[in-house]
Amino acid sequence: MSVDIARLEAVFAERGAFGAEDWEAFLQALESGDLAATCLGADGRWDAVPWVKRAILSGFKAGGVASHDWPGGAFDRPAFPPRRFLAEDGVRVVPGGTSARRGARIAAGVVIMPPSYINVGANIGPGTMVDSHVLVGSCARIGLGVHLSAGVQVGGVLEPPQARPVVVEDGAFIGGLCGIFEGIVIRKNAVLAPGLILSKSTRIYDLVLGREWEGEVPESAVVVPGARPARGDFALERGLSLQAPIIVKYRDKGTEASVTLESALR
Repeated sequence: MSVDIARLEAVFAERGAFGAEDWEAFLQALESGDLAATCLGADGRWDAVPWVKRAILSGFKAGGVASHDWPGGAFDRPAFPPRRFLAEDGVRVVPGGTSARRGARIAAGVVIMPPSYINVGANIGPGTMVDSHVLVGSCARIGLGVHLSAGVQVGGVLEPPQARPVVVEDGAFIGGLCGIFEGIVIRKNAVLAPGLILSKSTRIYDLVLGREWEGEVPESAVVVPGARPARGDFALERGLSLQAPIIVKYRDKGTEASVTLESALR
């Protein structure tokens, strides 16, 4: 079903809420990918789409609790029932406790291992693997052919509406138990080693280019956990150090061999 995005935006700007029919059209536009909570500018910068996030918030503000048909029972806002998939959607959801809210775009070819949770407004591109115990937060954007390894936490954000959620671009490989939060951008084909915790204020040290990065991991960078000495006499006396993510190289043939995705799984 074709959705008139401009009309939806105008209706929400005028009323600050949707009627039942427009709300369903809004959720369908999010799920199809015709509408998203993030957009890429001509300068390569990712930004939030505030009106979309405000519209999602309006569903929570409407209040109420509804019983949803779900194994074990579910009680949530009426605006956000669990998302149901059909075989023709091309999404493979392995049994065992996975849940996605309405308003999450999950493209054909995505594989979701249990248990995982995908929140409203999230946007997951084709061919991505969402492994066990993964959380994809509200409005986070995950690109095409991304691998989110077991235990990965991808931060989302609904408020403030102008705040950018986490963006993981095409082909990135996120190692097990990584946490990526507060609007950081992981650029195309980057590789994060297991256990990294990154936010947009994390300083990342690039041994290859001899520079520092904040707010993003550059394209094709391979990032591993590291440490740097903490400053001050107190820290020096006690040998204290701080987390320091380090770019040790950019993707090469050796990296490709270790992170290549298996098409048969998709």
